[in-house]
Amino acid sequence: MAAASFTAAKFLAPVAARSGGDRAPLHASSSLWPRTKPAPRLRTRKALAVSDVLSGNKAAPAAAAHPSATRDEALELYEDMVLGRFFEDMCAQMYYRGKMFGFVHLYNGQEAVSTGFIKLLNQADCVVSTYRDHVHALSKGVPPRSVMAELFGKATGCCRGQGGSMHMFSAPHNLLGGFAFIGEGIPVATGAAFAAKYRHEVLKESGPDGLDVTLAFFGDGTCNNGQFFECLNMAQLWKLPIVFVVENNLWAIGMSHVRATSDPEIWKKGPAFGMPGVHVDGMDVLKVREVAKEAIERARRGEGPTLVECETYRFRGHSLADPDELRKPDEKSHYAARDPIAALKKYIIEQNLATESELKSIEKKIDDVVEEAVEFADASPLPPRSQLLENVFSDPKGFGIGSDGKYRCEDPLFTQGTAQV
Repeated sequence: MAAASFTAAKFLAPVAARSGGDRAPLHASSSLWPRTKPAPRLRTRKALAVSDVLSGNKAAPAAAAHPSATRDEALELYEDMVLGRFFEDMCAQMYYRGKMFGFVHLYNGQEAVSTGFIKLLNQADCVVSTYRDHVHALSKGVPPRSVMAELFGKATGCCRGQGGSMHMFSAPHNLLGGFAFIGEGIPVATGAAFAAKYRHEVLKESGPDGLDVTLAFFGDGTCNNGQFFECLNMAQLWKLPIVFVVENNLWAIGMSHVRATSDPEIWKKGPAFGMPGVHVDGMDVLKVREVAKEAIERARRGEGPTLVECETYRFRGHSLADPDELRKPDEKSHYAARDPIAALKKYIIEQNLATESELKSIEKKIDDVVEEAVEFADASPLPPRSQLLENVFSDPKGFGIGSDGKYRCEDPLFTQGTAQV
């Protein structure tokens, strides 16, 4: 399927206004350029949504029909989004009570992206995340108690307390990790997609639905890094079953997205490599889901990767250590009024898919789940010291285990003169 035929483009918006207005092109007639015929461009259809970022004087085109959902679909989406929000709110409480350590990056406001994409996946499909990974783990099915215990640094966590907030991992759920370094997860996701293609084409091991799909989540700040461009090229060259999901929350820590890149329209970088590039309103879970469905199905059919830019917004600071003083109050209040959970709730009630009391019942159930997760995490044991050097050396006997077969870190002299482990 050619890039121009990606039908979910009805929700996309090429937003020239985001880059500060139209720019004068570099003409071939310039004395600095040879007089050659310009290369043909991949066509990208005009979209029916306009970005909120620097809207300038551009007028919005006529609105497209809003995507719909059945009762069961809508309630599944609502429950998953509420779980993400309530879980992160509880994380903030536990962090300030001293139950969590290090940096903790919360996902409030971006739930439509995680839910809209991940709830369409099969169990065998993979997710690769960033340091803002708690909700991705929950959407992929990792039990809330396992995620909370990991945040508490307990042995019952999904990484036995060794990963913490920024390194969630669960092999049974094919959550291949949160990655703390910017862009670090994109090559891992590309490798997972290559493995899926190899299993399908060489080992003949794929399921009846087609290729296993990998979702690579990352932010707008990552899109200026080399790994991003290298992996777009490799994925398109080999038609890998991967969807690159840009969670453009408009801020790279304290740097505004429109100040950090020469062209803020990230979705355009897809067609530059020959793949579809899509811009979608990341505050609307139904629009995200519609785009995600087509991108995932393309990948599963073996038609290659898609780059999806989800324009979203985080409701809290970059991390819980960030006082969030750089963003303007009117910008924050504008996006708070577009809360994706409130928008879905409004849709469900207006479409008579469920009553207010039914939604309250879901919220109460999630409250209980999150409370139980905290109780479980608090009561769980800390990892033993013998676990300290596991998964550090490929052959731990070469360093971490002594001649007596015990871990050297169990010897009281091992840490003598250093901070107590």
